[in-house]
Amino acid sequence: MSDAVFTSPPAARSRRRPRAVTEDAPSARYALIAIAVIFLLLFLFAPLAIVFSEAFAKGVATFAEVFHEPDAIAAIKLTLAVAAISVPANLLFGLAAAWAIAKFSFPGKSLLITLIDLPFSVSPVVAGLVFVLVFGAQGVFGSWIKAHHLQVIFAIPGIVLATIFVTFPFVARELIPLMQEQGTVEEEAALTLGASGLQTFWTVTLPNIKWGLLYGVLLCNARAMGEFGAVSVVSGHIRGLTNTIPLQVEILYNEYNSVAAFALAVVLAGLALVTLGIKTFLEWRHADQLAARGGRRH
Repeated sequence: MSDAVFTSPPAARSRRRPRAVTEDAPSARYALIAIAVIFLLLFLFAPLAIVFSEAFAKGVATFAEVFHEPDAIAAIKLTLAVAAISVPANLLFGLAAAWAIAKFSFPGKSLLITLIDLPFSVSPVVAGLVFVLVFGAQGVFGSWIKAHHLQVIFAIPGIVLATIFVTFPFVARELIPLMQEQGTVEEEAALTLGASGLQTFWTVTLPNIKWGLLYGVLLCNARAMGEFGAVSVVSGHIRGLTNTIPLQVEILYNEYNSVAAFALAVVLAGLALVTLGIKTFLEWRHADQLAARGGRRH
């Protein structure tokens, strides 16, 4: 009887290890991974492959000729110029707004946060229409603008204003939670030791937020160069003057000049891929920074 007890395997050994409550079944994991991969193939990689294949459908020489066209060159220059103006403007606004919201308490703080999120909830086309109603010839300030021989709508200033509006949440929204999580302890310590406000910002605050700041600037720049809706309303689609790259792509495609349209689309797609690579790098560095700060605290 005793031998039978020792030679027979216990019932517990024949059972499989019970799965934890938070552990998914292997079949569920594989199914979710397959769905994600199929989704990426259909909606990301396939469109990118089509863009590049159509752009080079008639050879590299034909592709290169597109960038010798005056309208294409003007569209690229205008896109870069608008981004060069709107991104620094949003950088300054984002820093100021995040500093005020994260470091101070004041009346209207919740309202300011709501206003920062406004471009996320308003259609870009509606935003462009608002600028037309304000700065257009028949707008609120139309008579004053005309009297001073200025032009905002259907000109570069209108494109810049519309781009700034649709992109200004990105830097602020990236910095606000980061600066709130960091608190004010290090700044207060620097001020106690005799540092001025400017010294505290350059030596304490800015190093702590630099990766989050760069990440916000990167997203802001990507949206500025790819914005279509608001810019389309305020630009007037004037060839060689107010067409950015997305608008020029639309015009060329509507004219059945698909090779030129896709060639310019390759520029935007390439910028998107570069942005994705830099975004991944910044996320990695940002995670390392947070981990290092957590280790120092413990």
